[in-house]
Amino acid sequence: MKRQIFNQYVTLVADLFRVNEKHLFKKSKKKEYVDARYMLYYLCATRPMRITWIQMFMSERGYDIAHSPIIYGVKIVSDRVENDKDYASIVKRFEMLCEV
Repeated sequence: MKRQIFNQYVTLVADLFRVNEKHLFKKSKKKEYVDARYMLYYLCATRPMRITWIQMFMSERGYDIAHSPIIYGVKIVSDRVENDKDYASIVKRFEMLCEV
């Protein structure tokens, strides 16, 4: 079930950030890809999904990542959600779309 939710979030995040899904899983530090990955981490973590699951699902798609960057990304988006109403509304919309 968590894999299905992860895949839904991948599609939603890619659409929102206007990036191809495959770019979420490439080692790139382009801002739009990093921001999209951080949003993906945040949505999964607040689902709640264990960091090890996020790590495993990312790895299955070819993106090997340690725990600390995932935790950092969650913190960054969490701060944005607290301080930016647009981010907060996007997160709420995603959560409603992926209710299972």
